[in-house]
Amino acid sequence: MKNVLIIGSGISGMTAAISCAERGMHAILVSPFMSERSQSVMAEGGINAALDNMGEGDSVSRHIEDTLKGGNMLAGEQAVTGLCERAPDIIRWLQKLGTVFSLKEDGKIDQRAFGGQSCRRTCYCGASTGKQIVSALIMETRRYEAQGLIERRVWNDFHSCLIRDGKCYGALIFIESTAQLEPVYADAVIMATGGQNAVFGKTTGSTQCDGYAAGKLFMQGAELKNLEFIQYHPTTMETSQKKMLISESARGEGGRLYYEENIGGEVKRVYFMEDKYGEKGNLMPRDVVSRCIYNVDRQVYLDLTFLGDKIDRKIPEVRDVCMKYGGIDVHKESIPVTPSVHFFMGGLAVDDDHMTNIDGLYAVGECASRYHGANRLGGNSTLAAVYSGMKAAEAIDRKISSDSAQTDARKEAERPDFTEYIETERAKLFGLFESESRFPVMYIRDMTAETMNKKLGIVRDEENLSKGIEDLSYYIDMAGKINYDKSVLPYFNYSVQAILVLAKATLICAKERRESRGAHYRSDYPETIEDMRAATIISYDDGAFNIRLDREGRYEN
Repeated sequence: MKNVLIIGSGISGMTAAISCAERGMHAILVSPFMSERSQSVMAEGGINAALDNMGEGDSVSRHIEDTLKGGNMLAGEQAVTGLCERAPDIIRWLQKLGTVFSLKEDGKIDQRAFGGQSCRRTCYCGASTGKQIVSALIMETRRYEAQGLIERRVWNDFHSCLIRDGKCYGALIFIESTAQLEPVYADAVIMATGGQNAVFGKTTGSTQCDGYAAGKLFMQGAELKNLEFIQYHPTTMETSQKKMLISESARGEGGRLYYEENIGGEVKRVYFMEDKYGEKGNLMPRDVVSRCIYNVDRQVYLDLTFLGDKIDRKIPEVRDVCMKYGGIDVHKESIPVTPSVHFFMGGLAVDDDHMTNIDGLYAVGECASRYHGANRLGGNSTLAAVYSGMKAAEAIDRKISSDSAQTDARKEAERPDFTEYIETERAKLFGLFESESRFPVMYIRDMTAETMNKKLGIVRDEENLSKGIEDLSYYIDMAGKINYDKSVLPYFNYSVQAILVLAKATLICAKERRESRGAHYRSDYPETIEDMRAATIISYDDGAFNIRLDREGRYEN
């Protein structure tokens, strides 16, 4: 039986596992926590598909056009076409699995407006779309678990992949209960580990998504792509622990952004987005809205008070979040909002089959860079998570079907011997455990987050990016000298180096793209340059960071 190892159990990981099981393959689903704790449950707004349930003449071609335009023409047309064409079938598949979408009076799925889209295209489940999809996928996953086609391994952390001569044969997994490293061999490995929120500290996302897997694979030879394109969500609410997302659905239902200004001795509201972009100004693409808020340079508010009972019917989660974490009654008060890091368009570079430059190693969901170009449209990330999981499973099934006659014994005989590598990594890990440090690992991560937020914000320039690279080089050197920090889990100790390397790679990519495009804005290079309409590809070779523009389009077809 074909064995597929999947690292990560959110929407993209579970979809990949289910798609593998549907094809008779055996999927091993590895994650530190159950799917109920994945970042996917935090997806609020919805999932895009050109169903035209609102009678606005929507079509797949318009969805494609909006996605390409929103990504500043940096995503490949072939890739985006496949995503958008499959979207209606994906909605029907999710509904069949039990996803409870919000419905119109005629029984059709309701669709709302989202930024950068020409039609009301976003299907939703109140403001808890991620929770509903995750719940449906969990039930389907359990069905295949009962059949023995999906195997779950929880409280397990990714350590590294088993790679030899450009081919991946499995992964080393850290077992938290025993503090041991265990090799898991497979015909293919799918990474579904999300973005790198923890690199920036407080964001809208889960700190479980810390970028370690991408950073480690980068150090093992995997190419990364478009790291400089980081989406700031324009409307978040500050709390002591994180930035609470005020879903774009709030503006999709009519919410208005404003700031207050003293005009002639009277404090008046200035609806700056509407003043600049007209009636639909509040639903401009997220990079545009975030930069406008940044340039206002004063407290911005989101007003929902005039929506009345529509708040309770359409966006109750927004109401509840504001009351629980801010003590704000959105029926009576406006919400103070600020932009925050929200989504990473960059990640592991993958081809049309979602395979990296390493044979047998695939990436799906937010950790893979494929469909969003320079800026993601709201509602497309959840769609891409499902679609990419399906695509990878389909490609793996095709790729290894010719080997189906091979016995497990023959496969094992042809597999390279990883004993030396495994023992070396175990020795490093145990050596780390036996040491003790007076430097807290989390202090280094906190310093990294401070640097990334200051030097790689909404508006960037050469001086700050260069200083950020210098800081990260120092942190990397520092991390290589510290010993074991007993105040945190082993994972936080062995993961810090690769996270820092990923952070430095991100700054290098941002410095090298000397133009402004989508979510990457350079105050010293404010124009978009046609000659730079290509993906940024960065690779790592024993401490050296090598960067190029992918003009041949290997990753963008």
